[in-house]
Amino acid sequence: MSCAAEALLAAPPPAAGWPQWALNARHTGDDNTVNGQNLNQILANIIYDPLVSQEQAANGGELLVHYQTPLVDGNDVYMESKSGTYTVASYSTEKWHQNKFTWIDGQLTNVWTFDSDWNPPGSIKDFWEPVYHAVLANGFVYDPGAGGSIFKLSKTDGSVVKRINPFTTVDPLTFTISPLTADDSGNIYYNVLKLANSGPFLGTDAVDSWLVKVAPDDSIQIASYTTLLAGKVPAPTDQCYIAFSSTQLPWPPSPDAMPPTIACGLQRAAMNVSPAIAPNGTIYTVTRAHFVTRHGHVVAINPDLTLKWVTPLKGPATGPDGTFFTGGYFQDGCGVPPSAGGWLPPNGTPGGCRAGARLAVDPEINRFGGGRVVDDSSSTPTIAPDGSVLYGAYSRYNYAQGHLMRFDGATGALLASFGFGWDSTVAIFPHDGTYSIVMKNNHYSGLGSYCNNPTFCPTDRTSSNPASPEAFFITQFSPGLSIEWSFQSTNTQSCSRNADGTLSCVSDHPHGFEWCVNAPVIDKFGVVYANSEDGNLYAISQGGTLKQLIFQQLALGAAYTPTSLGGDGKIYSQNAGHLFVVGK
Repeated sequence: MSCAAEALLAAPPPAAGWPQWALNARHTGDDNTVNGQNLNQILANIIYDPLVSQEQAANGGELLVHYQTPLVDGNDVYMESKSGTYTVASYSTEKWHQNKFTWIDGQLTNVWTFDSDWNPPGSIKDFWEPVYHAVLANGFVYDPGAGGSIFKLSKTDGSVVKRINPFTTVDPLTFTISPLTADDSGNIYYNVLKLANSGPFLGTDAVDSWLVKVAPDDSIQIASYTTLLAGKVPAPTDQCYIAFSSTQLPWPPSPDAMPPTIACGLQRAAMNVSPAIAPNGTIYTVTRAHFVTRHGHVVAINPDLTLKWVTPLKGPATGPDGTFFTGGYFQDGCGVPPSAGGWLPPNGTPGGCRAGARLAVDPEINRFGGGRVVDDSSSTPTIAPDGSVLYGAYSRYNYAQGHLMRFDGATGALLASFGFGWDSTVAIFPHDGTYSIVMKNNHYSGLGSYCNNPTFCPTDRTSSNPASPEAFFITQFSPGLSIEWSFQSTNTQSCSRNADGTLSCVSDHPHGFEWCVNAPVIDKFGVVYANSEDGNLYAISQGGTLKQLIFQQLALGAAYTPTSLGGDGKIYSQNAGHLFVVGK
């Protein structure tokens, strides 16, 4: 049955507190039982990442780290912390810890700290720092460990009840690479990746990757993505297309130009993708070719870990007429004006495609655009109330905004798309017998429209493309991805909190600030809570009006951080390596 035709599924019972990434196994981020408190004051301010200054110094002042969602269970809060040293050579010089805090006499107080042996692959040379992310289920804390394992921890004292390892040893080249997901029956799901050696991440092909399912009794099922997808995706030695050479700018080099290709590499689990579990037990996740970001797939897996379907994010290889140039999904590229849904300046002008380019193609590959999967991202599938699946894919040719893609959960057919989706786990607002979709909607500047050469792709978007200027929104959509309302960032002030609590500010962002939330929160009245790179936590009412905001610590460019909501309405957010709790 097509999800376009099926009725809204009955809502599963609400989770107690906020036990996992985006609240529940469907990653909907909406708690329809809780009224979020007013953002009147900061109730707690806890530093969980003391390495922020090192991380900023190594990355031009930006904080390119993905962090765990604060997990809330009644009066208790679970949050990661870090120690060690940050280096550009390897993430393995850092250490990760899981912490339990409890509210005692109005103070969020540390009860225990568990020292995990988890570490991610790679370094900042490969991708932004991956997320270390626990889950609360079955009365325990399940925490990522080394070698593709997880720890089952006592909530009382943080002691190890059991290390659950799907493999025979704790292999240093095997990594737990996703947040842990718990379904409504207490099964735990996560992705694992095995590399060939400890050299550069993309120096050699990956060995394999797996989906792991751990039952409440600790029994394990495991499925190799290589086996699941055999014959359904490009083989490691197949050729996959990449962008034209920068020596051929402006792109495409000619109306009939074909892009170059390289070996695809193994189709393996993407970094940071927390599997989403539908009420019927179907598991949705995302894979990519190890060497080529353009060849990613949304994968649906049956509860018994057999393949249900797999859909390429790039779209079909050719169009209905059999030509290469009309393959793909998105028709918003070369020559399509912003008034008609495009993003680029006119062909033949700075930032636009080469004069004479085919209409609507992605200039990097000279075919209709498609979604890409980059390991910098923490986009995770969200399952809507009608069973459709939403995933925020990357695309470079529209100012690196990506595309939100909505798929039929039963068949994998693409139902709709929108020209932003980069690093987004969308939230769902059920209302009036239907639902709406909420996500950040950043129209970036400073990097060029489709290339990194400022001569052909000027960095000032507002000047070179006044029909689609730099701007930053929180946007609510209909199920068909039409805009219902948007709230625009208009703050121009970069502020920092001084030791005495006062603020120092300078006006240096004339177009506002990016929204740095990858998984927003929606309360029972549809109020949206989201972090911005201006350092503020915002509460936005339905209709797109500002309800309230509160400044946290620092305005800074940051990898996108999730928020969460306690059962008593307190808001848990993150800024500059600090956990903030805000309420009345």
